[in-house]
Amino acid sequence: MEGISPPYNNPILMETDHAERTVDVIIPARNEEDCLGRCLQSLTAQQGISFQITVVDDGSTDRTRPIAESFPGVRVLSAGELKPGMTGKVNALVTGAAGSATEWLLFTDADTFHYPGSLAAAVGEAETRKVDLLSYSPEQETSSWWELAVMPLVFADLVRTYSSERINDPTDPSVAANGQYILVRREVYEALGGHAALPLNVLEDIELAKIFKVSGHRIWFRHGAGLVRTRMYRTFSAMWEGWSKGLAILFRRPILLAARRALEFVAIALLLTTGLVRMAQNHVGSGAALFAAGTFFYLNFLLRIRQAHFPWKANLMAFIGLPIFVSLLLRSHLHFNRRGELTWKGRKYAQSAPKAAVDSSIRKGDLR
Repeated sequence: MEGISPPYNNPILMETDHAERTVDVIIPARNEEDCLGRCLQSLTAQQGISFQITVVDDGSTDRTRPIAESFPGVRVLSAGELKPGMTGKVNALVTGAAGSATEWLLFTDADTFHYPGSLAAAVGEAETRKVDLLSYSPEQETSSWWELAVMPLVFADLVRTYSSERINDPTDPSVAANGQYILVRREVYEALGGHAALPLNVLEDIELAKIFKVSGHRIWFRHGAGLVRTRMYRTFSAMWEGWSKGLAILFRRPILLAARRALEFVAIALLLTTGLVRMAQNHVGSGAALFAAGTFFYLNFLLRIRQAHFPWKANLMAFIGLPIFVSLLLRSHLHFNRRGELTWKGRKYAQSAPKAAVDSSIRKGDLR
């Protein structure tokens, strides 16, 4: 993917001059030595807009801080002691945003890669659309078999659950954002209390978007193709831990979704296998009918997976990932509703999933 052309044909980027605009790019980082260098290389090379980069070292025990300090002009801060009622990431974001005087703040993660010109393009899009919060869902990089098999499943159901059309409609109560890329107008962000006003929730991105939308400020959320990409998890254990912390909140009824996906897997596998066996036993009519039914359900499965914007290799491998996805949904539900805690990046948080999860069904007046 390194060879993909940058979005120089983006009309917002070409038609808007942002040389006098300023952005503070804030990156919370806790043990991110594997990816922070690539992220900073892509950000320090941005053109067409004035900006500064702030990396907040959240108690890293690896080479995260030396890597950040090796980039000239990058400001490196320490997150300091974790404040009560905050996750480590929120604490780092609050630290990074404190005292900023720029017009825009970009909160992004250390595992992202930013295409040339993307920062100016994002500010241009936010200003053109007249929104106060703009969030991109990055392109997903998948290399290992388990990434190819599992990631499309998660994002396919996220796309179905969080419709961009509804989220971007100011009259619709639906809300979502992706914490890997959130651009906010600083004055609005500060007036609303910023990340410090959020409840203890590991999905701080959605909570921040909720504050903006409930208070009447426009938000915009879409797929960030050609602008930003990420490889979220480099090991199976990291993916297992990462999705376990969030699926029970992201999906309103994780048990029901797990049951549907398990039934989907069993039905497709059973129909296709039984059909082939029956045809091999010279029961051609019934075997062909069963195989055709299995093919029909599998094609419907592929149509759903395609909506997640993954390459065909990942789409085709996604079927074998269904048992893992089901296990992740069940594990996430177990952690939130029985144990009441989760472990993330070496820290434990008391956390329970709300009854409606982050269903996006917010109403005016829900903000407390």
